[in-house]
Amino acid sequence: MEHPVITLRHHVHEDLAEIRQLLLDVHADIPEYSPDDPFVRRFPWFVDHWGGRPDFTCVIGYDADEPVGFAYGSPLSEGAEWWRDHITPAPEHCQTYAVSELMVRPKWRKTGVSSKLHEALVAERSEDLAVLLVDHSHPKVQSLYESWGYEKVGNRQPFADSPVFATMVRWLRRPAVMS
Repeated sequence: MEHPVITLRHHVHEDLAEIRQLLLDVHADIPEYSPDDPFVRRFPWFVDHWGGRPDFTCVIGYDADEPVGFAYGSPLSEGAEWWRDHITPAPEHCQTYAVSELMVRPKWRKTGVSSKLHEALVAERSEDLAVLLVDHSHPKVQSLYESWGYEKVGNRQPFADSPVFATMVRWLRRPAVMS
């Protein structure tokens, strides 16, 4: 597929009721996610958890009227910046935006849509750092994030039934004083 003309729509916490089912439908269209996997079946909980945060942001891409993918996340609260366990010394004053999900439906993969969604999500962020988790068994996805400026800083298994993830960080703006 050529690079389609993608329209981006930005959403916030107040829009969750309107976009929730669309997020679930796109997730259900991802062939790598087995509906038999208990961790995958909890995706609606993750949508509600992140979308329930008052500072939640989401970007959904459309090819005409068809949703092609989305990216969403939220700033992390001070003290909940789990990435700090992987950086020594961690910067003292650093606000973090967590990129929680980035999904592109199969038909639109390898067309630049994922980069467009991601950049639209983080472009206007005021935080210093973006952080995300990538299933370590997907080295091509990890390489893609590295090409966008992310660096792997460690591994993390946030839930007993989740995969082991590569913890990746990207500076959006460096703090004036690094410790």
